[in-house]
Order: sequence, then structure tokens, then C-alpha cells
Amino acid sequence: MLAIVLAAHNDARAEVGTPALVLDQDLNNQALAYAEQLARTGQFQHSNRNDRPGQGENLWAGTAGAFDYAYMAAGWIDEKRFYVHGTFPNVSNTGNWADVGHYTQIIWRDTTRLGCGVATGSGRDYLVCRYAPPGNVQGQYAY
Repeated sequence: MLAIVLAAHNDARAEVGTPALVLDQDLNNQALAYAEQLARTGQFQHSNRNDRPGQGENLWAGTAGAFDYAYMAAGWIDEKRFYVHGTFPNVSNTGNWADVGHYTQIIWRDTTRLGCGVATGSGRDYLVCRYAPPGNVQGQYAY
């Protein structure tokens, strides 16, 4: 799973010329712990920023067993169709940065490390990826 998600991230980064991410075991562990929490509670929401200082976060959920890992990551990467190069948060042709926020976190030039985890519960698979340093910083370019 990690190799597939990492490759999808790094392919998207290569398209815009940002350096490849490396896997970070601590981020993997934290992402997995939060994915397990989502699976246990059935609540789909971002973790508290205070619980992940210095980290960005992408979340995905879907019917358990119905989607492969490449599809999960592609859901975030496909947001690039709404992306316009500008300073954050002025990065979406829809006028809403949240329409590209997963994608911009993936391609963010200052992000160097990635960790992901998947858990299943309540009939859903939950993918959590953590990024360090975090992206989507006000007033900065993604790349």
C-alpha cells in the first residue's frame, strides 16, 4: 500500500518539478493510528491540528474493499483540474481553495516526508496521509 501511494504522490510531484517525497515511519505510525480511530468511530473528520504539529493531513474514505490504493490517491490528485498557480489560498479556478487542498498538499514544494495508513471499520476503508513539513501555507506558492 505505501509504495503505491508514495508512487502516486511522487508522480504528481514530478509533473510540477517538486522533489520526491520519502516515507517517514513516524508519520506512517501516526497516520495509521488516526485511520484506526476513524474506522473505530465512523467519524470522518480531520484530526485536531494540535495533535499533529508540523504536519499536514489528507483523508479519504470509501466502501470497504471497493477501491484500490491508486484510486484512493488519484481522488486527491485529480483536483489538479481545478488548480491555478498562485499564492495560497488563491489556487483554485473555482474560487475555493478547498477544491484543490489535497492536491496542493501533495505537490507542496517544502513538504519532504510522507506517512500513510489505512484502516477498515463501519463498512468503510479510511486512508490517512500525513505530510511534513505541512503545505497549504498562506501567502506561499505550492511550487
